[in-house]
Amino acid sequence: MTRSETFLEQYRQVITPLFRPDLVLERGQGAYVWDPDGIRYLDLMSGIAVTAIGHAHPAWVRAVAQQAGVLAHTSNLYANEPQIALAAKLLELAGAGPEGKVYFGNSGAEANEAALKTALLTGKHRVLALDGSFHGRTLGALSLTHKEAYRKPYDGFTGQVQFLPAGDLEALEMALREDDVAVLCLEVIQGERGVVPLPPGYVAAARRLTREHGALLWIDEVQTGIGRTGAWFAYRNPALVSEPVVPDLVTAAKALGGGFPIGACLMLTEPAASLFTPGLHGTTFGGGPLACAAALATLGVIEHEGLLEHARVVGDAWRRDLSMLDGVTSVRGQGQHTAFVLEQPVAPQVVALAAKAGAPGGPDGFLINATGPDTLRLAPALILTAEQAATFTAALPGLLAAAIQEENPS
Repeated sequence: MTRSETFLEQYRQVITPLFRPDLVLERGQGAYVWDPDGIRYLDLMSGIAVTAIGHAHPAWVRAVAQQAGVLAHTSNLYANEPQIALAAKLLELAGAGPEGKVYFGNSGAEANEAALKTALLTGKHRVLALDGSFHGRTLGALSLTHKEAYRKPYDGFTGQVQFLPAGDLEALEMALREDDVAVLCLEVIQGERGVVPLPPGYVAAARRLTREHGALLWIDEVQTGIGRTGAWFAYRNPALVSEPVVPDLVTAAKALGGGFPIGACLMLTEPAASLFTPGLHGTTFGGGPLACAAALATLGVIEHEGLLEHARVVGDAWRRDLSMLDGVTSVRGQGQHTAFVLEQPVAPQVVALAAKAGAPGGPDGFLINATGPDTLRLAPALILTAEQAATFTAALPGLLAAAIQEENPS
């Protein structure tokens, strides 16, 4: 039995069966990770869009180690310098005015819970979300997540949310007519649906309509924020949103900490920025100095190494190359946020085979993700090079052929 097999057997004995991992990862460097048996993988998912600057980036390691040696935790009873600096930086990147405020939590779901609670403090209680949305698994965030299989076991405890067809402005106008809507929540690109962007004019129109009807606009950037699309936030990416908008609420997490758990709810406008008052929400770990130091280091690396432009250039070229492959019917995405659709519904099989692939001079395997039977998603570190991307492109035809053969052995 290999070391990986031993660890997996132990995992199944002690960890709840919510998750079914087939691999154990022991260490990472840059865009690569290794298992306990020394097998190297090109990580094309970065922990579900988290390790944006790669694994063990020296600046990130240095910042976390330094902060750990000074002050790791304070609780919300006390302020700390990294927290203040990070909040100011995020408000700047988000395009907030002087009224902007930040709430820090520990995850995307926590950030979304804070945004939802903020919206409900307006005194209105109708909430709008979009078909195909994913906003988390805690009860409040789950109520905004469209997939029925996630919500059904908890019926009666999740909130009452109206789901609208994604991109349908007529449906949005109809839903807003009664003027009792607290908030519209949307993702500029629906990642869990398969990296599906909203039509370019939709977000700007949603901003206009929500303002006209006295509703808040909340943009969930948990997956798309912090450089994933080649811009700090997807709603500030002109390739995705046709004209500048300022949402009332923006949520971020995943890439923000570069691998350290942190979430943020940005309240960019009034009244959203002043709805939270003492006692209405709380957190023990949120905004801790260690997490905020990791986030500041992550933002610094993205900025100083020009990773927004790098992600756009490498991602655009990669999508062009993928679109030319036989067996691929369409490719979509921005920056290093990509999905492609296969001619045959063998995406899960490709994921499994990719982890076992071997290319001369390349990695032993590739870590990718299926968002459906025929759709594969790629969300690598923003540092991924064109040469690294090309090793996957070169391996994909063989992976597709093997998956199809496995599915149809006759």
